[in-house]
Amino acid sequence: MRDSHRRLTVVVLTLVLACEPQRRPAGGGIPQAGHVFIVTEENHDYTGVLDSAAMPYLDSLAQQYGLATQYFANTHPSIGNYFMLGTGQIITNDDNYATIVTVDNVVRRLLAAGKTWKSYAEDIPSVGYTGADVGDYARKHNVFALLSDVANDSVQRRNLVPFTRFATDLADGTLPDYSNIVPNLCNDAHDCALATADTWLRTHIAPLLASATFQQDGLLIITFDESERDNTNGGGRIAWVVVSPKAKRGYRSTTLYQHQSTLRLTLEALGITLFPEAARAAPGMREFFAP
Repeated sequence: MRDSHRRLTVVVLTLVLACEPQRRPAGGGIPQAGHVFIVTEENHDYTGVLDSAAMPYLDSLAQQYGLATQYFANTHPSIGNYFMLGTGQIITNDDNYATIVTVDNVVRRLLAAGKTWKSYAEDIPSVGYTGADVGDYARKHNVFALLSDVANDSVQRRNLVPFTRFATDLADGTLPDYSNIVPNLCNDAHDCALATADTWLRTHIAPLLASATFQQDGLLIITFDESERDNTNGGGRIAWVVVSPKAKRGYRSTTLYQHQSTLRLTLEALGITLFPEAARAAPGMREFFAP
């Protein structure tokens, strides 16, 4: 009798657990995108970018779409933030770092999910180039070139391409699922004025946003790597804007976010549920999107 009672209890519990709704992780339910784009600008505080007239085009996107008003970089100088966006780890604070990194990373997650990717880097000397800085090209801003999944694979290295390919791929309808966009040292506001970076964005990003590809299923993130003078939360308060046909219009968030949340978002939007390192526990960014 007792054995029958135990068996009945087990059956009941099994049925209850089977019927229980699955809990999504915090920030789950990101609308799926077919094409994700991330553009990273350089070294300016939030107030200098959006609380001024320095970048009217970026400000117009922030007004129309989603703006994270409490978004903070992770560290200083640049390279640690780029590694956080790609690996969920700071890895190093040495901008001259040249060691191939073997940790889990965005490319590994994309490939495991059968997704395509490219890193479009302005002024990179050639397709597949993994070497040091040349002219206005800075490898520290294109750390994909230091990921073992790329640097040690002749096929994946060919996804490191000059930015001139971006307009061609957009026109041909051959953009990958994930696009990392790297302006050069002038056009990312590292060496030139914010107005120069803003003009570059208007010239190259406005056609993307107007395209049928983007209007159907695009997701664009424009962020800065770090602030100029602020150390709050590691790297200071910076501008972060999301643009998507599925984004809430004119939305302002007061949630504290950092680059690991952006890494999570770029993968989650492509249907990927396994995230590198700090992105696993990072706050999700579901609030920016319409139900």
